[in-house]
Order: sequence, then structure tokens, then C-alpha cells
Amino acid sequence: MSDDPTPQPTKSHGRLSIRASLKPRDLMEEAPRLKGAWEARVITLFPEAFPGTLGLSLTGKALDIGLWRLQTIHLRPFGEGKHRNVDDTPAGGGAGMVLRADVLDRALRHAAEETPDRARWPVVYLSPRGRPFDQAAARRLAECDGVTILCGRFEGVDQRLLDHWNIEEISLGDFVLTGGEIAAQAVLDATVRLLPGVLGNQASTEEESFSDGLLEHPQFTRPQVWEGREIPAVLQSGNHAEIARWRRAEAERITAERQPDLWAAHQAARPPEPTRRRSARPAPKSEAMPLSGAALPGDTA
Repeated sequence: MSDDPTPQPTKSHGRLSIRASLKPRDLMEEAPRLKGAWEARVITLFPEAFPGTLGLSLTGKALDIGLWRLQTIHLRPFGEGKHRNVDDTPAGGGAGMVLRADVLDRALRHAAEETPDRARWPVVYLSPRGRPFDQAAARRLAECDGVTILCGRFEGVDQRLLDHWNIEEISLGDFVLTGGEIAAQAVLDATVRLLPGVLGNQASTEEESFSDGLLEHPQFTRPQVWEGREIPAVLQSGNHAEIARWRRAEAERITAERQPDLWAAHQAARPPEPTRRRSARPAPKSEAMPLSGAALPGDTA
């Protein structure tokens, strides 16, 4: 048996295009790419973790019908030596292991095949020290042609690889996970749901939290009274203008109370209100005094 096998590191998810073939479809090595579909390529040591929750509900349905495509790239086959090692001890000593730059470089070169320029296809590494991932970042990724996500493990990856590939580091928050797979699914879920046709109702993405820099207003549904608590009367009034004002006011209140930093950013981003010229209240006729040179009513020039 050869020490240098030629493994197939890639697994695709999503609808297959129909084409004639003498080979049974379940034996085909790789699913053909759907032209124009947004695509995510995930480099991971655990491809079996995908699609995970991305294969459920609306994102899963969108994956099945071809609105987007998921390709997992198994890192292990790109490893070194007979045992396909992908990591080594940290330079300078210390606990844990670090993913090797040469191994990751081979995986990234494979992932970069048939992708457009990096402006349309960013490469992202999920890291606690990255820039916080937010709704604006999700929208930016959704506007691209696709994204390649590198899932870290152990103590992280060799810094030289990040610098060489100019990889964008993204963080979900100030906490540490055992690997990047869960974070990758969160990033992809937030992004894929913004793709046209995934949610069905575009208004859903326009009215939710962070869409306009605010947290979402409270939601209610039947029954009208539950445990002595009633649905606010304004939501049952049928007055859409009043409902919109109530929801806006609630969104502002909740944002200011729960996320002061977000509220401050929202306030700073609002265009300044036009300065209104305050008109003096007209004095009673008996007290009104004409301006210099002005004529009183009834006067003639």
C-alpha cells in the first residue's frame, strides 16, 4: 500500500444538476457546481459535522433546491507523512498543538480552485481574537459570490499562513470553543438566510434585530390572554401607523436598555435633524408692536 495515497478531500452538499452519465450518480466523486449559486467552502478536520443544523428548516431546504451550495474540504488528506499529520508543537514551547502553515496552504489552494478574485470570495478564519461578527458582516458575505471558511483546532494556526493569505479573522464573541465548526455554522446561517429566496418573505430580514441598527421589538401571538398577560392593545387596533410607532419605540427602548453600545452607535449614525426656525408666538393685537418701518394693518403708504 502506498504511503502517498490520493484521497478525495472534498464533499459537496446541495442539489445535483442533471446530466447523462454511465456512472451511477451515487458513485460520482463530486457534485457539479450550480452556476450562479452562492457557495461556502469549509476547511475542517471534521467534515461529518456539516451540514449539521444548516441542513434543517429553511437553510436546509434552500440547500436542497440549489439556492446555495456547501462544500466541505477535509483537512487531513493534505497532512504530512504516512499519518497525514496536520499539526505540530508551538514554536517557543507551550501547551497544545498548532495547525501547520504548509498543510493549510495546500488545503486553501485546493479551495481556491475556480473561485473569482478575493474581493468577491473572501477567506475567513474563525478566531476569538478576530473582529466581532455582526449583521453588517453577514450582509457583506451574502453579497459576495461565496466564502471559504477555515475552522481552527487546538491552539490555532501558524500566523505565517494568516499573513501570507491575508485571511480575515472573525469572532463570535469573547469566549473559546474547541473548534471552529460550530462558529462556522453560525456564520453561514446568518449569511445564507439573507440570500434571495431563502426566507421567502424579504420583509422578515428587514424588520428583525440589527437590520436598522436596533434590537427587534417584542413579538406576540395567540392566545390573546395568557397567564393573566394580555397582548398590547395597540397591536390589536388595526392602526398600522400606530403599530409601527409602537414597535419603533419599543425597539429603541430595548436597545438603549440592553445594549448601550449599539444604541450609541445607532444614535451616532442617525442623520442630524434639520434645524427648525422657531417662530415667535404672535402677541395679542392689543400688545403687538410694529417693527421699525413696518405698516400697521389699514395704513396706507
